[in-house]
Amino acid sequence: MKNLFIITLFFLSTTIESQILNQRERAAAIDMVLQDRFDNLLPQLMDRTEFDMWILISREYNEDPVLKTMLPSTWLNARRRTILVFYRDKAKNTIEKLAVARYNVGKNIDSAWDKDKQPDQWKALVDIISKRDPKKIGVNYSKDFGILDGIVKTDYDELMNAMPEEYKSRISSAEKLSIAWVETRTQQEMEIYKELVKITHDIIDEAFSTSVIQPGTTTTDDVVWWLRQKVTDMGLKTWFHPTVDIQRSGEALQSHIVSFSNRPKDKVIRPGDLIHCDFGITYLRLNTDCQQHAYILKNGETSPPEFLTKAFADGNKVQDIFTSNFETGKTGNEILLKSLEQAKAEGLKPSIYTHPLGLYGHSAGPTIGMWDAQGGVPGTGDYPLYENTVYAIELNTTVALPEWKKDIRIMLEEAGFWGEPGFRYVNKRQTELITIPKRK
Repeated sequence: MKNLFIITLFFLSTTIESQILNQRERAAAIDMVLQDRFDNLLPQLMDRTEFDMWILISREYNEDPVLKTMLPSTWLNARRRTILVFYRDKAKNTIEKLAVARYNVGKNIDSAWDKDKQPDQWKALVDIISKRDPKKIGVNYSKDFGILDGIVKTDYDELMNAMPEEYKSRISSAEKLSIAWVETRTQQEMEIYKELVKITHDIIDEAFSTSVIQPGTTTTDDVVWWLRQKVTDMGLKTWFHPTVDIQRSGEALQSHIVSFSNRPKDKVIRPGDLIHCDFGITYLRLNTDCQQHAYILKNGETSPPEFLTKAFADGNKVQDIFTSNFETGKTGNEILLKSLEQAKAEGLKPSIYTHPLGLYGHSAGPTIGMWDAQGGVPGTGDYPLYENTVYAIELNTTVALPEWKKDIRIMLEEAGFWGEPGFRYVNKRQTELITIPKRK
């Protein structure tokens, strides 16, 4: 916990840049979190999903996405063929973390292969399996969840060719265990996540200011590339290319497909515009995903027009309806349909397309709608909600504006946490329009 305290002190720094740890400190934080996940979280997840052995196989530069989340901070890729084996003995309350590889995989996973004694890596794996005699073996393949479909055909064929017949029937998809590993957040991770979202908000706040935007001159692409450069200069990464778009009087509302793709580029930002960004970063192996709005004040204005303020409040109302329907055990599709029905009954025009968020941006867990699948999503939408998970609360509501003689969309996205106490935003949400220039 000492390291976590040090990390928190860095996060409490006053400038965005000073919140960022250097590479050595990041490595310490990543390895600290990973050790806690292996020692304390993984046994719980294996018990919950009733696997007593989990096998992950990858080759260098072709890593299983789940295995990649298990590598120590100093391993940027797998080495040669890396085989990880986790064995859970529930009766003894132990968990073994073994690598059928030439190297220890950091401090958490010990090499269990002596090539001089057993030159065949697959036979070495079979020896480990036979000695422990697991009842249920998980391997990473999945029809519905791409992140969890990590074993390639060559490795799967080699595994099955080497496996004794008595163990082949014990192998099944580790989908539920893999989802649980990827989606479940620990207390340490949530402390980090809170500050990670704050950093994201702080970057947007700077982007949506006169230090970046000069109305009448600055274009949407100027802001997009400022965001990319800002993140690079901070030593961070974006997991998707940011977007910035404009809604204004006199221009028709575009279709959903234009909202997500083929946006017009290099539009000049002008007074009276409602601008919107979609932006997320990767840091300490966690990801954010955020959409916010700003209004460009006209001469003489000190606040956004009341009709835009009311429209934005409708977006918050859809968020409230949606998150009030979170319930452990309910599937993504059940939460989606109930929320849409309730919002429409209150006179709103919602669209909900929320996704799990964490070790990946579009992560594993229950999909709660897609912009082009508002009736539910087969497969990923049928997965239930579990506690200690994070979601990009992504949605919009269409609002008619007589003042602009058109409809607009209030498109919002914030990181939200679901746990035993209920739902909360990881670190606040936007509840009023940002103004450019800022007026407080």
